[in-house]
Amino acid sequence: MNETLLKSTTAVVNKNKTNTFTAGLEEYTGTWETAQVVHLLKRMLFGASAQHIAYFKQLTMQQAVDELLLPTAPPSNYPLNNYSVDGYTDPTGVPLWQTWIDTGIALADKDLNEKRINSFKTWWLGQVLQSASTKSIHEKMTVFWHNHFATDTAISSDTIKARFWYDHYLTLRQHALGNFKNLAKAITIDPAMLYFLNGDSNSKQSPNENYGRELQELYTAGKGPNSHYTEDDVKAAALVLTGHTVSPITFTYFFDAGKHHSGNKEFSAFYGNRIITGYSGAAGATEVDELLDMILAQEEVSKFICRKIYRYFIYYKIDDDVEQTIITPMAQIFRQNNFDIVPVLSALFKSKHFFDLTYSSACIIKSPLDFTIGLCSEFNVNMPDAADSEATYAVWQSIENEAAEMQQQLGAIPEVAGWYAYYQEPAFHELWINTSTYTRRNIFTDRMIADGITNSNHTIAIDAIAFASGLANPGNPNLLIDQSVEVLLRYPLSASAKEFIKRSILLSGQMQDYYWTGAWNAYVANPADPSAKATILSRLKSLYKYIMNLPEYHLC
Repeated sequence: MNETLLKSTTAVVNKNKTNTFTAGLEEYTGTWETAQVVHLLKRMLFGASAQHIAYFKQLTMQQAVDELLLPTAPPSNYPLNNYSVDGYTDPTGVPLWQTWIDTGIALADKDLNEKRINSFKTWWLGQVLQSASTKSIHEKMTVFWHNHFATDTAISSDTIKARFWYDHYLTLRQHALGNFKNLAKAITIDPAMLYFLNGDSNSKQSPNENYGRELQELYTAGKGPNSHYTEDDVKAAALVLTGHTVSPITFTYFFDAGKHHSGNKEFSAFYGNRIITGYSGAAGATEVDELLDMILAQEEVSKFICRKIYRYFIYYKIDDDVEQTIITPMAQIFRQNNFDIVPVLSALFKSKHFFDLTYSSACIIKSPLDFTIGLCSEFNVNMPDAADSEATYAVWQSIENEAAEMQQQLGAIPEVAGWYAYYQEPAFHELWINTSTYTRRNIFTDRMIADGITNSNHTIAIDAIAFASGLANPGNPNLLIDQSVEVLLRYPLSASAKEFIKRSILLSGQMQDYYWTGAWNAYVANPADPSAKATILSRLKSLYKYIMNLPEYHLC
């Protein structure tokens, strides 16, 4: 492990801690060139391919953000039985490479549920990976809300059925670019969440405070200095939520009026001493709407959500200037639009603050998902034909395993507060990098540029020649390096660093640029010539291996 490189990564990202805050939420009207486009795409998507960069440069900034905020259609494919490859037989009769969705709930079969849950997690990674070819933030926002309403599929697989987790993903995705109030309601009565935080057993005879507590502490009001809900508010919320459960017959959400506390619920001064009138019978289910309206009426809620958006997409540091100039007006936009999510994102991503690259660029350490999927996107890594389920799942598992080794796996968030890097002060995203994960990242990039990563005889790898061929002038060594760096890095390299890369790698120690130009032209003239191909391929692999081993490659 190269400790110097690890320290260098932290040093590079820390450069923005001393930068001066200069711009607010007013709309950006400045230069719209490659640097701005790449910055926007790397934050709103998983990586920025050369093809996407060229496409969005043709639009205005406003058009680009508007298009990136458009929702995409729900997935047209489903999680499949990929767990019978080793001779296991699905006891419900689902064949290998057929979907287990809508084939019946696996009741008390813990082993089957675990296999299906793993199938679902791999499939979800596949949806995020496939989203790299789209031009929408939709899947990235789904992951954002997954972190916000954090869950772990490993808990109680004999109780929380695999189908519940699939439906939970669909719920997050359905509302990811919709209305936060509707999302909060949908999650509150979501069967997976009801089981996960014991809402299914919350009854008037034995109130369970888990969800009522997390609803306020983690999902809405937060734990900031201006969030003053009380322990009694937690208890009162728990009473409001009694009776919301899952039917033991249909395994769908069900309101059991007989378990609902029908008395009035009193809240503290933080909520204006509000009293939610208790109802018996089916009307008791409507109390949850009053609860959410009451909570969301508090200004601190909109600020708490906007801080999480800011830390996820912009930078973890929120000082007094950012709070007053960015968070407060964002929260006002949120409230003015009745908690619709898109207007907030639109204002942020179109702002002068976002495009103040001296402040907001190259200041976030890539999450493992951004790192792995971003690499596949930026290098346009070739994926198997969708009809080949075996190859497709093998590739998805490869990337899922890599991200998990780097400490981020979908459906396996370690704490109810989310992945540590998004909330744990003071390090925040620096927690993505340690001696273990940094080594794993470097191994991943080295393998991808060398011979690729193989799983079940299916390999994914970077095609260095194809990537270089997609640039404007790969035969010119100076432009090749400039354009490669524009796509792959967010932190500028000095002229001397580029000159070193050119002479030591592309020119193999020679002094004249024509050594590379001649080699490239020889390959283009006869790509079937193995010697000509080997000459440029070895140099391109060395070039991209070098770039990806730089500390700057870990930043976005």
